[in-house]
Amino acid sequence: MQVGYVRVSTGDQSTDLQIDALKEAGCKRLFTDKLSGARTDRPALREALEFVHKGDTLVVWRLDRLARSVAHLIEIVQGLESKGAAFTSLTENIDTKSSGGRLVFHVFAALAEFERHLIRERTAAGLKAARERGRVGGRPRVLTADKLSAARKLLATGMSPREVASAVGVSTATLYRHIGGAADAR
Repeated sequence: MQVGYVRVSTGDQSTDLQIDALKEAGCKRLFTDKLSGARTDRPALREALEFVHKGDTLVVWRLDRLARSVAHLIEIVQGLESKGAAFTSLTENIDTKSSGGRLVFHVFAALAEFERHLIRERTAAGLKAARERGRVGGRPRVLTADKLSAARKLLATGMSPREVASAVGVSTATLYRHIGGAADAR
C-alpha cells in the first residue's frame, strides 16, 4: 500500500498541492501535520510510521516535507527498511524500491556521515587550539583559589560550613566538594 505523508508549517498554508500529488501517485492513506518541520514530535508522522507495514511505501511530495535534516531522513528511511517498507519522494524522484533510488539514498547517507566526521574533527581541532592558548572550555569555577583560601580561614574560626559557604558565595555542596571532610573537622 502507498501511504502518503503531508506537512505544511502553518495552518494558513494549503495542503492541496501535496495531497493531489500523493493521490495521483496512488496513495490510499494520507497523514497530515500542520507543524514546523523543526518539531521533533509530529503526531501524524509518528502515526504514519506506525501504520506502515512490510511491503508498504511511505510517499512524500518532497524530502523537506518529511525530515528536518539528512540525518533525520536517514533515521526514518532506515526505520522503514527495518520494517520491510520502502520510501518514495516524488519531486526528487527517489524510490528505495529501485536500485537507483537506493543508490541516491545511500549517497545521501554517506554525505551525512562525512559531514558528521568533519564537524567532529573541526570541533576537536578548535578545542585543542583553545587549550594551547590556555583556554579551557566549560563553566567557570565558582569557588576560586582566593575564595577557597578564605573559606578555609573562616572554617578555622569555627564558622559552620553553611555560614562559610554563604559568606564566600557558593553552595554548601560546592564547599564540601572542594574541602571534603575538612569542613567537619573544624
